[in-house]
Amino acid sequence: MATKPTTSLTKGITLFQHILAQQTQYPDATGEFGGLMAQISLAAKLISRQLAQAGLIENVLGFTGEVNVQGEAVRHLDQYANETFIRVFKDTGLVCLLASEELEEPIALSNQCPVGSYALLVDPIDGSSNIDVNVSVASIFSVQKRGADSTSGLLQPGNAQVAAGYVLYGPNTMLVYSSGYGVHGFTLDPVVGEFLLSHPNMQIPTQGEYYSINEAYSPDWQPYVRDYIEHLKGAKNRGERPYSARYIGSLAADFHRTLLTGGIYLYPPTIDKPRGKLRLLYEAAPLAFIVEQAGGRASTGIERILDIQPQALHQRVPLVIGSPTEVTLAETYAQQGTSHS
Repeated sequence: MATKPTTSLTKGITLFQHILAQQTQYPDATGEFGGLMAQISLAAKLISRQLAQAGLIENVLGFTGEVNVQGEAVRHLDQYANETFIRVFKDTGLVCLLASEELEEPIALSNQCPVGSYALLVDPIDGSSNIDVNVSVASIFSVQKRGADSTSGLLQPGNAQVAAGYVLYGPNTMLVYSSGYGVHGFTLDPVVGEFLLSHPNMQIPTQGEYYSINEAYSPDWQPYVRDYIEHLKGAKNRGERPYSARYIGSLAADFHRTLLTGGIYLYPPTIDKPRGKLRLLYEAAPLAFIVEQAGGRASTGIERILDIQPQALHQRVPLVIGSPTEVTLAETYAQQGTSHS
C-alpha cells in the first residue's frame, strides 16, 4: 500500500464494504485483510451478545478460579472472549499466530498459512474488573505481518503494525480501527447485525479539557507526575480553561473518550511498577497507532511508544496518550524529572 486511498466514506456503509472499497485502490490486494477484519467483527458480535446476557445466564459474571500468565484471576468473560478469538480464526488461514493477554505463549492457528498471512495480538477483554458492575469494557487488537512462527516473530515495534483497533462494549458496541490511513469507527446495528460506519476519519482535538489517571496511586508516582497533574488542576487559577478528571478504569473506554473529546490519559510508572503496568504489544502499541493516525501522540513520557523494540511478549510500559498539546507538556515534565532524578 503505497498511496492513500481516495475512496469517499459514507456513513452507514458496512465495515466490509469500507474495507472492500479501500482494497479496490490496490490491484495486488489479496482480500486476506478483509477476511481478517470480518472475523474480528464476528468475534466482537459474539462477545457483545454474551455481555448483553450478563446476569441472565451462567458463566458470564464472576471468576473461573484460574490465574493467567499475568498473575491475575481469570473471569468467565475473559475466558470466553479469549476462546472466541481463537475459535473464529482457527484453521481459516487468515492468522497464523495468535497472542493474548490470557496465554503465556502464542498459539498456532493453522498449519498451512499462505505467504503474507498475519499474526494477531489481542487483549480479549480490557477492563474486565468492570464487568460485574455493568461498566464499559473492550477488546483491543493489533495486526502484524507474519514473522517467524514463534514468539520472537511477534516482537515487532508498533510502527510495523499493519492495523490496530478496539471494540468498545458500552451503551452500544463500537469498532474503531486504523490500517494506516486514518481512523474510522463503526457502530453495531443489532437489527441488521452489521457494523455500520458512524465515525469516519476520526481526529483527536489538538487540546482537550479532561485528564484521565488513577489518582489513588498518587503517593507512588514520581514527583514529575504529581507536578504535571497539579499543573493541569491549576489551569483555572492561571486564567486558562479548567480541566476536569474522568477515569473509568477500562483503558480502551478511557482512551475512546479522550480520542473523541481531547485531553490526556496517563498510566505512569509507580514505585511498585517502575516499568509501568500496561502491556506494550496488545494494549499500548495498538492505541498509540490509532492516536497517531488521528493526529495525537503516545509515549512513555520519554520514548515514543511506536518506536519501542519489544523484548518480551508480555512486556509492560508506562503510557501517556492523547492530544498533542497535553502529551507534549507531559513529556516535558517527564524529561525534566528524569534528568533531575
